[in-house]
Amino acid sequence: MRGLMMDHPLLISSLIDYAAETHGHVEVVSHTVEGPVHRYNWGDVRERSAQLAHSLSGLSVGVGDRVGTIAWNGYRHLEIYYGVSGMGAVCHTMNPRLHPDQLSYIINHAEDRVLFVDLTFVPLVAAIADRLETVEHVVVMTGRETMPESPLSDLVCYEELLEDKPGEYDWPILDENAAASLCYTSGTTGNPKGVLYSHRTTVLHTFAV
Repeated sequence: MRGLMMDHPLLISSLIDYAAETHGHVEVVSHTVEGPVHRYNWGDVRERSAQLAHSLSGLSVGVGDRVGTIAWNGYRHLEIYYGVSGMGAVCHTMNPRLHPDQLSYIINHAEDRVLFVDLTFVPLVAAIADRLETVEHVVVMTGRETMPESPLSDLVCYEELLEDKPGEYDWPILDENAAASLCYTSGTTGNPKGVLYSHRTTVLHTFAV
């Protein structure tokens, strides 16, 4: 016999829904790479995370696909955490301090299809671009007015990617043990090793904190 009380999988999308519905007007404050301090609230985070999920679907990103990030701890990175995992893809965050050889290895090993980068790291990605075997799109996490000049062709602007996308997304009901995020070790012998986090472990860690 199966109990049915609170019969809902532990999913990362439930965290952003809870934040938006219960603490929607609470401020989220971050310092941007461009300079100014950015302020908005948890309701805005969910709306823009939904826009990002729609954008990624438009790039043919689906359940289980890896989406890489080389970025600082800013508001756009927060949206990526929720938008990518919420739609069922895997958010692969990378340590920008790793050697370029290790970064290119990690991106290829993870088979990242889309790579999100802060302005700081565009030159780093340009330096290893010819070694990246699976990346189809490089998205710069900024607005059109601060898009950088780069030898990389077809850079995608983050704000333009989200533009005109719906602010609501039907988050799929996933297996709570499905992969949600991916990190690679650093400072280990040999090549870095990947560690997959499930939706379930992330939500349980959240409860513990």
